[in-house]
Amino acid sequence: MTADRWLVVGLGNPGGEYAGTRHNVGADVVRAIARREHTELGRNKRVRCEIAEVRGLGSTGVPVVLGVPMTYMNLSGDPVQSAAAWFKVPPDRTIVIHDDLDVPVGGLKLKRGGGHAGHNGLKDVDRALGTREYVRVRIGVGRPPGRMPGKDHVLRRPSPADREQLDVVIEEAADAVALTIADGLESAQNRYHAR
Repeated sequence: MTADRWLVVGLGNPGGEYAGTRHNVGADVVRAIARREHTELGRNKRVRCEIAEVRGLGSTGVPVVLGVPMTYMNLSGDPVQSAAAWFKVPPDRTIVIHDDLDVPVGGLKLKRGGGHAGHNGLKDVDRALGTREYVRVRIGVGRPPGRMPGKDHVLRRPSPADREQLDVVIEEAADAVALTIADGLESAQNRYHAR
C-alpha cells in the first residue's frame, strides 16, 4: 500500500441526461476539486473511472487520486474497488462522496462507516470493498415532496433555490475533503457539522 495516498470518489450517473441532478452531487464535488487543482479527469478504462492524480491536494502535500465511476450509480462498487486496488489505497484512506435524502438540502455530514440507508451506490461500494469502514461525505438533497419516490427526486434537477444551496455545499464539501486529509475526520466534522 502507498502509505500516504488517498482515494476520493464522487458517485453519480454518467451521461448528459443526469448532469445537474441531485444524484450527481458526489461527482460534482470531485470535479470541483479537480478544477481547484487545475487538472482534468481522464477516462481510465482499466478501473472504469474518470481519474486524476493530484500530487498535493490544496496545501496538504498529500497525494490524492480523484475518481468518478463511469458506471451507473448502482454499479459503483467494482470501479471504486478497482481504483483502490490499482492505486494501492486501503479503505480507511478512501473517501466516498454521495447524495443523501436524510440530510436537508445544502447540509453536509461526514462519517466513517455506518449503513447505506437504501442508497444503492453505497450498498454496492460496501459489497465490493468488503467493508463499510471508509469515510463518507454526505451531501444533503432533502426528502422528496409529497409521495414522490426517492429515486424520482434524486434523478430530477433541483429548483433554482435548491440549486443555489447545492452549489454552495459542493464547494464546502471540497473544503471538507481537504480538511479530512490534512487534519483528520474529527476536525472536519467539528467544522462542518457545527455550521
